[in-house]
This record gives sequence, structure tokens and C-alpha cells, in this order.
Amino acid sequence: QVQLVESGGGLVQAGGSLRLSCAASGRTISRNTMGWFRQAPGKERAFIASITWDSRSTNYADSVKGRFTIARDNAKNTVYLEMNSLKPEDTASYYCAVELWGMGSVRPTEYTFWGQGTQVTVSS
Repeated sequence: QVQLVESGGGLVQAGGSLRLSCAASGRTISRNTMGWFRQAPGKERAFIASITWDSRSTNYADSVKGRFTIARDNAKNTVYLEMNSLKPEDTASYYCAVELWGMGSVRPTEYTFWGQGTQVTVSS
């Protein structure tokens, strides 16, 4: 079992930046692909980005490509999401998740452990 805690969300103006963190505890995630998802009110949870255990492969949703960067520090058991040039449509709750056997699926059902989420609100 692994526990994930996201942090770093908040209120930011359009064009601003935020850095989200996802700290894992309970066991190491250093051998797992990690993903970030977001969910806005009334919408389904959507894939944002993923990173393989060795950071050699990353994947991004088209909507955030070029603006968001996923990274990880296996020594700290932590994954990050750097978000730049934020837009009002980026407003959502952001979740990190562990993919036990995959290489960065875009489907939430492929991820086993989830954090509680952190709210990001971008004002226009």
C-alpha cells in the first residue's frame, strides 16, 4: 500500500505558474510509472502527464504540452508537476497516481493508488 499526498495548489492569475508536489509514503514508488490527472466540476478525470520510473519517458496531454513539465526525485519518493502559462481552463483538482505495471497509460483505471488531490484555480 502507498499513500500519496499532493500539495502546491492554490489561486493564481492567468499566465502564472505553480509547482505541484506528490509525496509518497508507505513504500517506494521508484520502480513505478507515475501520472498526474485533473478533474474539473462536472467533468471526468483527465490525464495530464506521466513519467516512467527512470524518467526516460514522459507523456503529456495535448492541452498542456509545452506548458507543463513532469519530473520525479526517486530519492525523495516524490513526483512534481511544474505548470507554467496557466489558463482559466486549467482550473481543476489535480491528482497524482501510481501505475503499478504500465508505462504511462492515459486511462485513470490503469492507476492503482491515488492522492486526495490539490485544488488549482486560475483567474482570468
